[in-house]
Amino acid sequence: MVHWSPFVMSFKKKYPWIQLAGHAGICMQTHTHTHIQMKHCECEQRCLSLLMKDVLRPYVPGYHGDVEKDGQKYNQMEDLLAEFDFPCVMDCKMGVRTYLEEELTKARKKPSLRPDMYQKMIEVDPQAPTPKEHEQQAVTKPRYMQWRETISSTATLGFRIEGIKKEDGTVNRDFKKTKTREQVTTAFHDFVKGNNDILVSYRARLKDIRDTLEISPFFKTHEVIGSSLLFVHDNKGRAKVWMIDFGKTTPLPDGEELTHRASWVEGNREDGYLFGLDSVLDIISSMVDSEP
Repeated sequence: MVHWSPFVMSFKKKYPWIQLAGHAGICMQTHTHTHIQMKHCECEQRCLSLLMKDVLRPYVPGYHGDVEKDGQKYNQMEDLLAEFDFPCVMDCKMGVRTYLEEELTKARKKPSLRPDMYQKMIEVDPQAPTPKEHEQQAVTKPRYMQWRETISSTATLGFRIEGIKKEDGTVNRDFKKTKTREQVTTAFHDFVKGNNDILVSYRARLKDIRDTLEISPFFKTHEVIGSSLLFVHDNKGRAKVWMIDFGKTTPLPDGEELTHRASWVEGNREDGYLFGLDSVLDIISSMVDSEP
């Protein structure tokens, strides 16, 4: 699965080319500095093509078709960071789960023991494995997938912080255990350096996104998994939020719709995207309102 990461800075001399949340894939900038090219992903291409005709168009990266270079296909899309000077960037992964139901079903069919996932688990929490898992020094993939969502704010708040890059180029991806509302608020405050004007801009943009999501034909008819909200601001006071990463966004059967707020029960495909967006907005609104 290849996801588009916007953490590719415009102008190589000014910004490091980084990928905050560890998205896979090859990304290149075009000579115009307004487009980026990501290794081709069929699902991403399909979603962005549909979104160009949806009411969500202003809140997603512009899609400019496919290009081919040296036998490799790329999705060409808007560089969302082009208008910013030394931007601060935050990636928030949305929803109450970051895996598709079919991924869980597939993993259960052949639940082989995974020593690598056991190692990842104990690196975060040595007490997380059961006595039997400690004895085996391995866990199954379904167990790991479901456990991972419980250690961050994904399961409780409907989103988690994946990474933050500050204007000086420093990057922090250490948010695996950022779980409580208070911890998330502290991270948000550090991201904006207490700038209330930036928070107000983010809140307004998020409200617009939420209002649009609630009337979007695309959103109602898709399970949105592994997608992020990209927050970007700079020292000139410019601040915007976009929806990005649609490599795991899948259409529902004809006639079916999701609320994106209802609790997920395996089989109902609810992703909790709006539940998470409500949480983000509530936290930012509380931060704005607490300012003197």
